[in-house]
Amino acid sequence: MGTKRKPSAGAQTAGHTMKRLYRSETNRKIAGVCGGVGEHLDVDPTIVRLVAVVFTFITGIVPFVIGYLVAWWIVPTASEVEGRK
Repeated sequence: MGTKRKPSAGAQTAGHTMKRLYRSETNRKIAGVCGGVGEHLDVDPTIVRLVAVVFTFITGIVPFVIGYLVAWWIVPTASEVEGRK
């Protein structure tokens, strides 16, 4: 009975490669967070931005701004990751 390990970010699981979340470098308005989420989910980034605006007003502006700033700080762009290798 071996221990189960979680696959790494680029590992293949059941024949599928896991997709990493990056901030968009081409489809950005502020920092590319919504554009990156849209690209990751294969959804139009404009839809993601509209959902983000609605979410902002439902939850209050401050929690969304804090979440966006944290995502800006944590989620890298693809070129930042490639530069580290």
